[in-house]
Amino acid sequence: MKTVMLMLNISITEQHCQLIEDNELVFEAQVSTALNGVGEQKDSGCTPRGLHQIRACIGAGQPENTIFVGRRPTGKIYTDELGQQFPERDWILTRILWLSGLELGRNRLENVDTMQRYIYIHGCPDSLPMGEPLSHGCIRMRNKDLLALFELVKAGTKVLIHE
Repeated sequence: MKTVMLMLNISITEQHCQLIEDNELVFEAQVSTALNGVGEQKDSGCTPRGLHQIRACIGAGQPENTIFVGRRPTGKIYTDELGQQFPERDWILTRILWLSGLELGRNRLENVDTMQRYIYIHGCPDSLPMGEPLSHGCIRMRNKDLLALFELVKAGTKVLIHE
């Protein structure tokens, strides 16, 4: 049985992600990482670097633009009117890929734990720009891109986040 090597490569400098399967590019899209830049410290609002894995894939079967709170679908769908009503809200939409660090002391355990910081790859309102850092620490994607990526990855897929 052949082992398939799957790696999601996220470049903070380029604000871009690529999914590589057995040395072939199978998916790519623009992203938006943290407005506060890179960093691993708890409560920093920064995007953590290093080797991670997808801990959980959340939201399968939910409609596009489903609003999530606490990793649970609310049953509501995001609209521009909701966005105008709550302009400061960091919307988590469509799907969630919850990340877990794999490097002890860098992005795992103690005050640098990616999973305990609730760092996700998630959808956001389509009106928000991609290709520039604007998130609160997570990695934002366009909803249609996230739906496509969600079908290609699974829990345990490795994710490398680098500058």
